Amino acid sequence: QGRFVESGGGLVQPGGSLRLSCASSGDIQSFIGMRWYRQAPGAQREWVARINRAGIGNYEESVRGRFAISRDNAKNLVFLQMNNLIPEDTAVYYCNSEPPNAWGQGTQVIVSS
Repeated sequence: QGRFVESGGGLVQPGGSLRLSCASSGDIQSFIGMRWYRQAPGAQREWVARINRAGIGNYEESVRGRFAISRDNAKNLVFLQMNNLIPEDTAVYYCNSEPPNAWGQGTQVIVSS
């Protein structure tokens, strides 16, 4: 099982960048994959990016080409590099494993001028 702690969120202007980090208490290589999700105000949680054990990433269409997911197996960390941010990216971002474990607190991202 894993517990996840997300960090790296903040307030950024449109066009800016942020790098989110997810620290896992468990060995992330024990999971099929790792995912980033986000939940905007008044909306359901949605997946944003996925990375498998081989390090291959997949992305939700609205973030493809702007976001990049990566992992550091030795440190049990998963990252989400977010570039060219737009206001629609404003949300609380979470990471979780496949299959999923308990949700962490998430990290807030606000994209606003």
